[in-house]
Amino acid sequence: MNSFGLAVRQVYWTNKSFWRNPASAFFTFVFPLMFLVIFSSIFGTGQVTVGPGISVNEATFYVPAIAVFSVITACYTNLAIGLTYTRDAGILKRTHGTPLPGWAYLFGRIVHAVLVGVLLVAICVGFGVVFYHANPPTGTLPAFLLTLVIGCAAFCALGIAISTLIPNADAAPAVVNASILPLLFISGVFIPISNLPAWMDVISNIFPIRHFAEALIGSFFAVSGSGFYGADLVVVIAWGIGGLLFAIRFFSWEPRA
Repeated sequence: MNSFGLAVRQVYWTNKSFWRNPASAFFTFVFPLMFLVIFSSIFGTGQVTVGPGISVNEATFYVPAIAVFSVITACYTNLAIGLTYTRDAGILKRTHGTPLPGWAYLFGRIVHAVLVGVLLVAICVGFGVVFYHANPPTGTLPAFLLTLVIGCAAFCALGIAISTLIPNADAAPAVVNASILPLLFISGVFIPISNLPAWMDVISNIFPIRHFAEALIGSFFAVSGSGFYGADLVVVIAWGIGGLLFAIRFFSWEPRA
């Protein structure tokens, strides 16, 4: 079997392994919905301005916002923690010693993360349509899907990159969550951005979460007409390329001493 065929089979086995742990799979999909219900229940009575002359109910706002969180959870958090655990357990080292190419193994993990992320977004949108009367982005669907794919790819690259900085599996949840949770709060995902302090505004604009959130939320509500947020997507792509190059240089298949 050629390398591409092995990579496709790796996607199959990675997905099969994921669904063989029903408790983990269940909470992976329930976790974002839980946040959607909580935030919509607490903050869902007001209005949020998402663009010039465009205001939406806060409950509706949280549908694409939690979709952003879902992508980051699947493609960054879960991927980084999962790779760290398999590295420390010696699984990566043993896998790297088999005929399976290293890129094919990582391809399987990345595609699986993207599939989970896309499925989570679909569930969030469907949940929002049924329970919060959100309108799906039919008019800007190409922009929404392109933004989704770019975000998935970029955060997968960043997830692999951050795994190279984690010293051991015990530290993985702390390091990954510390690197992402504060940014979720100041990037308009958990709380709509209104009047951030200047220094917070600068920090949130540096990192890709705010740009991905603005692009995905904007395309969901058709804020810009076409739904494409070129400048924000360029920032997300740049971070993804940077993460990819960093991962290529520093990724290790062997446990840390």
